[in-house]
Amino acid sequence: MQSYGNNIAKGKEKGVLRSLDWWTILIYVALLTFGWISVCGASYTYGETDLLSLSARSGMQIVWIGTSFLLGLTLLLLDDRFYDTFAYVLFALLLLLLFATIFNPHSIKGSRSWLVLGPLRLQPAEFAKFATALALAKFMSKYGYDIHRWKDFAITLAIIFTPMLFIVMQRETGSALVYFSFFLMLYREGMTGSILFTGVAFVIYFVVGIRYADTMLLYTPISVGKFIVLLLIQVFSGFMVWIYCEQRKQALRILGVCLGVTIASLAFSIYVMPFDIFWVQISLSVLLIGYLSWQALDSRIMNYFWIAAFTLGSVVFFNMADYALNNILEAHQRTRINVLLGLEEDLKGAGYNVHQSEIAIGSGGLEGKGFLNGTQTKLKYVPEQDTDFIFCTVGEEEGFIGAAGVLLLFLALILRLIHLAERQISTFGRVYGYCVLSIFLFHLFINVGMVLGLTPVIGIPLPFFSYGGSSLWGFTFLLFIFLRIDAGRNMNRQ
Repeated sequence: MQSYGNNIAKGKEKGVLRSLDWWTILIYVALLTFGWISVCGASYTYGETDLLSLSARSGMQIVWIGTSFLLGLTLLLLDDRFYDTFAYVLFALLLLLLFATIFNPHSIKGSRSWLVLGPLRLQPAEFAKFATALALAKFMSKYGYDIHRWKDFAITLAIIFTPMLFIVMQRETGSALVYFSFFLMLYREGMTGSILFTGVAFVIYFVVGIRYADTMLLYTPISVGKFIVLLLIQVFSGFMVWIYCEQRKQALRILGVCLGVTIASLAFSIYVMPFDIFWVQISLSVLLIGYLSWQALDSRIMNYFWIAAFTLGSVVFFNMADYALNNILEAHQRTRINVLLGLEEDLKGAGYNVHQSEIAIGSGGLEGKGFLNGTQTKLKYVPEQDTDFIFCTVGEEEGFIGAAGVLLLFLALILRLIHLAERQISTFGRVYGYCVLSIFLFHLFINVGMVLGLTPVIGIPLPFFSYGGSSLWGFTFLLFIFLRIDAGRNMNRQ
């Protein structure tokens, strides 16, 4: 107790500024600097002489950067306990703002996610991220919270999915998908890995099933997509029995029966009489679900029941994936997925952005063409090149070396955030820190992958690089609130 009191006294003596993690702030300033240089390169037109003019995007970005510094300073001056005390209040206010934005009469590029206040445009979805992170940290740090208790886990999911729902209703799918990043934080806080595995498995089902839906397996009437996905469902279920029920013999028995019957049916279809073995695989899956359910009742081991639910959900999801792609998704979303999976080229339509971005990055070579010398970006071949596709400007003007340097800078930020999150003495600080880390990771992975043609084009900004005030302020809120919580960790009162 005495040492805790000494820590508090020591923290007060040092003061907030001396307790700040200046390495993270230095990385923040470096990212903003390189980001502004990239905005200059992306928005510059031949003959322009004043990069600092407020009529130019490079000039306006200086304004956003300056206001971000002021915003960061303001956040640091507040007591760190303010964020814990008013977490739910901030979350409720942002939810109301998100809900009100659904009825916004202003539509920008088909999205109603922007509030237009005279010359100022704000996107509430960018600010809802830090409010959601604070609400999660507040709820998960309450006394007696247990992520494995259904009531607590359900409320946690409600905190995540409520703002997601409002953002989807604003027709801003990209910003809504960012909220899935919070599951990385949940995994760190003890959520079973089977949930993350289920998410990854469903992505595999979707990609393989859609990509090879029209490719027939050898000389049989079944598609490669159906065959592989249904086989994966059975194999995944068998290994889950091995891992989560610790029943090695039963798992081997399940795998042996499923693989044996499937291979025998395939051989019969190829060499004896062609028939669609899809129905054999579906029958095996149904029998597997029944067997796992019976084992759950007989052994009273609930993990059998959850594996049966996983198998059933996998079969239903796979059979609904094609319907969702062709009947639920918008036409432009369906085209983007088909382009990503190589089912369509559409270089003049949905694939145009990515194709031009790849040309710009490839033309940069090792050292790049130099500041303001990129031809693809100067001639405006790449749409959204100063917002969602700004990384292509880095690749063209700074080359592989510059692009790698930017990624290393982001890596330094990610590693620093992990270090800061792990050293928190309160659950509130740790949870919020991992929320910040997860959001930055998601934005970085999806944005850079999108520019390189590795992930779907969903339209989310690159932190501290993409032009605009809402995203820059939103990321500043996220980072500086965490820096303030970290600075006051020795003064936290349990």
